[in-house]
Amino acid sequence: MPAGRSPRVGIQLPEVERPVAWAEVLAIARAAEESGFDSVWAGDHLLYRAGSERPHETGPHEAWTLLAALAASTERVELGPLVACTAFHPPAVLAKMAAGIDAISGGRFVLGLGAGWNRDEFDAFGLPYDRRVSRFEEAFTIIRGLLAGERVTVDGRFHSAADAVLHPAPAAPTKLMIGSNGPRMLGLALPHVDAWNTWYEDYGNSAEGFAALNARISAAAREAGRDPGQVQRSACAFVLVDRSAPERAVDPAFPPLEGDANRLAERLRELADAGADEIILVVSPITERSVRELGDVVAALRGA
Repeated sequence: MPAGRSPRVGIQLPEVERPVAWAEVLAIARAAEESGFDSVWAGDHLLYRAGSERPHETGPHEAWTLLAALAASTERVELGPLVACTAFHPPAVLAKMAAGIDAISGGRFVLGLGAGWNRDEFDAFGLPYDRRVSRFEEAFTIIRGLLAGERVTVDGRFHSAADAVLHPAPAAPTKLMIGSNGPRMLGLALPHVDAWNTWYEDYGNSAEGFAALNARISAAAREAGRDPGQVQRSACAFVLVDRSAPERAVDPAFPPLEGDANRLAERLRELADAGADEIILVVSPITERSVRELGDVVAALRGA
């Protein structure tokens, strides 16, 4: 991305902060669309146990159900899971669900994919946690083939498909995004995906940290035989809107972005200059009010 160019800006919906009813989720998504945001993202998790980071057991709404409802309830923003765990569904069924949401949204769906990491939810829901990258490799082969409109046959160790095909056929290949920094995962996905995403903790929530990680992703793309310029870069960024009502812990290892609209817009431009094509805001507190206030940041980025 050329220096000074404004990035696309997205919002992550509530995930672990507090119990959130569907009506509030919808209000937040619609506020994002009305406030000029480019995308809305839902975490794909089943359960978080209570622990040091959260006092109570919790979990978000089921991501695919939520995204289907949002696809029918919004008009402009891109939508996607941040990111979908390939272990939660048979891969051909996951591809079928993705194609359905893409059709409902009119082509606004982005399929973020990963192998999963939260063992508690795997164990609670009876899902195998071992050999996650090997399982992802087979699942990814099936998913990307089907979403490209191919007939797919795979006889793998963990997953299989026998002349599987999607009907109705996808109008166009669904956009794919990998959510991982692991060398093996990157080697599997970068030859095929449209975009890569990273969480704010993985680069310290700073432009300098993102630039260093982004350079590693470019090197991984070249090693995988891909032109780095063909892979869009997506960075989650932790934004603290109100210190008096925080919903996520503030850690000095990755201090939040904060300040008025112009200051926040400046920080997002720094991330863009470091290589981020899209910045997905992880907001504390994540409320309709916060999203509407952050609309001023989007406007400042675009010179409005």
